[in-house]
Amino acid sequence: MDILEVFLKGVVIGIVASAPMGPVGVLCIQRTLNKGRAYGLVTGVGAAFSDILYALLTGYSLNLLYDVISNPTTVYWMQLIGAIIMFIFGVHTFRSNPVRNTRNVSRNKSSLLLNGVTGFFITLSNPMIVLLFVALFSPFDFVIPEMTASAQVVGYLAIFAGAMLWWFFITYLVNKLGKRFDVRGIAIINKVVGGLVMVGSLVGAILIATGTFSFH
Repeated sequence: MDILEVFLKGVVIGIVASAPMGPVGVLCIQRTLNKGRAYGLVTGVGAAFSDILYALLTGYSLNLLYDVISNPTTVYWMQLIGAIIMFIFGVHTFRSNPVRNTRNVSRNKSSLLLNGVTGFFITLSNPMIVLLFVALFSPFDFVIPEMTASAQVVGYLAIFAGAMLWWFFITYLVNKLGKRFDVRGIAIINKVVGGLVMVGSLVGAILIATGTFSFH
């Protein structure tokens, strides 16, 4: 893979990993509404740092196992299973109830650092993100030993950049809409994101299963 391809794949992975409105996403929105955009954004920054730690853990763990999983048959099944997991993830996101993730958010602004730290640890407390990164890395063939050190750095920085693009977008949207953005708005985002993930992963699974296309 060339650097541009690695970068684009990383950005897509970062956006997809961040977009579902789970606990930290809902908290980001609530803080944006109650405290201001900067507080919502630093919550997303904390979440993005946690995501990149899990991405690194997943990527380097897969690298250690690459000799075992690098034969074409294993790659085929990993890509197919990854696409299926992403479809299930899309269904879960589509059907998720954002009310369950709402919490009482104090209007006391405290420090930006503290808001970022809480975003980091809320995301870090969900190790299932590793499974999500495995599901994303496999179809995109994101982890290969031939990737140079510079390409790896670009790839993981791109994941962080993709996550930050999402948090910039969502805090901008919420800040513009203000109190008009409520739980229903969060549910709509989850349905749109979940629907896109389901369609994309279903198409990918069909293409992989039929041998029409490989994500190499």
